[in-house]
Amino acid sequence: MAELAPTRLVAMRALYVALALGVIFVHLLPLTTHPVRWAPPDLLVALTLAWVVRRPEHVTALTIAAVMLLADLLFQRPPGLWALLTVLAAEYLRPGPASQGETGMIGEWLGFGLAVLVMMVANRMILGLLAVPQAQMSLDVIRLVLTVAVYPLVVLFLQGVLRVRRPAPGDAAVPGGRA
Repeated sequence: MAELAPTRLVAMRALYVALALGVIFVHLLPLTTHPVRWAPPDLLVALTLAWVVRRPEHVTALTIAAVMLLADLLFQRPPGLWALLTVLAAEYLRPGPASQGETGMIGEWLGFGLAVLVMMVANRMILGLLAVPQAQMSLDVIRLVLTVAVYPLVVLFLQGVLRVRRPAPGDAAVPGGRA
C-alpha cells in the first residue's frame, strides 16, 4: 500500500488541475450572445478552497498559483492579483495537523465565506488604489453570494463523486497520523 500512495497523490493533483482547466474552459465558452446582468459564482475558487480544506496535500500553493495565474490571463484580469489572493485564502484555510476534524460543515462554510469576502474586498481595494476600471459593486456582491451558496454543492461533488474526503485522525497519509 505504501507504493500506491505516491501514485494516488500524483493522480489527485492531476485531477485537480484537469478539473480546474475544465472549469476555465466552460467559463470561456460563449454560451450566450446577450449581455448578462448577473455574475456567475466563482467555481474555480470554490473548488480550490474546498479541496484544500479536505486534502491539503493534493493541492500545493504552487499549483494553485499556476492555475489561478492562467485563469487571470485567460479571463483578462490583472495578472497575479486574484492568484495571490486565492493562495493566501488557501493557506489561511489549510488545516494544520492538530485541527483535523475539529470544525463541522457550518464552521467550514463560514470560514470559506469569510475568506472569499476578504478576497473580494481586497481585490476591489487594490484595483481601486491602482485606478484600474472595475465592474459594478453589485456584480461582485452577486458573485460573492453565489460563490458562498454553491460551496456546499462543490463539497458534495468532491466527497460524493471524487471521494475527496477529510482524512480520518488515524489515517497514515495524514501528517502525524498512524503509520
